[in-house]
Amino acid sequence: MAAQSFDLIVIGAGPGGYVAAIRAAQLGLKTAVVEREHLGGICLNWGCIPTKALLRSAEVFHLMERAKDFGLSADKIGYDLNAVVKRSRGVAKQLTSGVGHLLKKNKVTVVMGEATIPTKGKVSVKTDKGTEELTAKNIILATGARARELPGLEADGDLVWTYKHALQPPRMPKKLLVIGSGAIGIEFASFYHTLGADTTVVEVMDRILPVEDAEISAFAKKSFTKQGMTIKEKAMVKQLDRGKGKVTAHIEVNGKVEKHDFDTVISAVGIVGNVENLGLEALGVKIDRTHVVTDEFCRTGVEGLYAIGDIAGAPWLAHKASHEGVMVAELIAGKHAHPVKPESIAGCTYCQPQVASVGYSEAKAKELGYEVKVGRFPFIGNGKAIALGEPEGLIKTVFDAKTGELLGAHMIGAEVTELIQGYVVGRQLETTEEDLMNTVFPHPTLSEMMHESVLDAYGRVIHM
Repeated sequence: MAAQSFDLIVIGAGPGGYVAAIRAAQLGLKTAVVEREHLGGICLNWGCIPTKALLRSAEVFHLMERAKDFGLSADKIGYDLNAVVKRSRGVAKQLTSGVGHLLKKNKVTVVMGEATIPTKGKVSVKTDKGTEELTAKNIILATGARARELPGLEADGDLVWTYKHALQPPRMPKKLLVIGSGAIGIEFASFYHTLGADTTVVEVMDRILPVEDAEISAFAKKSFTKQGMTIKEKAMVKQLDRGKGKVTAHIEVNGKVEKHDFDTVISAVGIVGNVENLGLEALGVKIDRTHVVTDEFCRTGVEGLYAIGDIAGAPWLAHKASHEGVMVAELIAGKHAHPVKPESIAGCTYCQPQVASVGYSEAKAKELGYEVKVGRFPFIGNGKAIALGEPEGLIKTVFDAKTGELLGAHMIGAEVTELIQGYVVGRQLETTEEDLMNTVFPHPTLSEMMHESVLDAYGRVIHM
């Protein structure tokens, strides 16, 4: 069979790949996307989306337990874990079929199978019907990443879980150990703890949520501890002894090894890029610690070959992948493309309380040589937060003292994952403290705290 030829072939149909394919098709490029498992990738099927559905169930359950605080009564509150999971899977399925529809609507050719790149400009796809040969001048690698497995801590689906098992749990954990306190670890810890699991989180770094501003990490730790979670920082799980229905974890804290029993362990210790079996080494692609090395335009250094999203390194976020996909499609189509700056990408964690940030932490800004002005505003000083029954939280802003540039914003509390976008837009428009101070924020809203935090950085805070 003759090889099908395209202007662009995208390998991987996650939020990087499918978005790149759609944008390329919109720009008139004949485009194909190759996917080995599910349209929508990990994000839609096993990541961002189904976890948010689970966390929403936990949030509603938590509110039901607090009914009395709101002058309401709710008796015999409970949950059906299978039904909670079923809803989450339904949400994922609905969105996945939506991706298929979008690709079809934009006339993108979808090839389901496993891709390799035998030579430059050629993609060979192993499908269930045999092998299909595709050719294109441009190829985008968007193969994503998978959970990192540490020796001795490998998942078995019964006692030790990865995120996939945690999304379709065989049972409700009673005593849970979560290894790793990045977004994935903390979200699962938050979900299971809210539903009643006695939860311990172990983090090897000196604080949980290590990519966040130190003040936010400290606030989160205090909040989780108050909820009854056990948090162990500067700690390492050395080994897991698996028995019948229980795991004994050897946890090293301050040079001493403690032994604790759990019935379930969730490993969330980072990710590794899906770089194997594609033929990248033979093509001369540079790979550094399982990630493809690229320039700011996602070019790999091999002509016509680009890499976007998780396979191209941190930050490992769906929205970064999508934006890179659009940028590369526009670059290939000869448009003026804007590189994606890592520090202008917001990170969101949907635990309880939520965490969100953009730009530099206070420590990072100082390390880069900035003289900073820092503002803070607590949720307790905000009318809407108190009316919502969510008085715990903090908004922190970091400015360049010399120019008034907004260097970073960091938040913890109710709905901050929605609020952060205000600061993201501000940074994109190169706003200064003056612009933000002169902006009229609607009342009563949580967003007013964003205003007050800016005012506080310049000694002009009103409600504190």
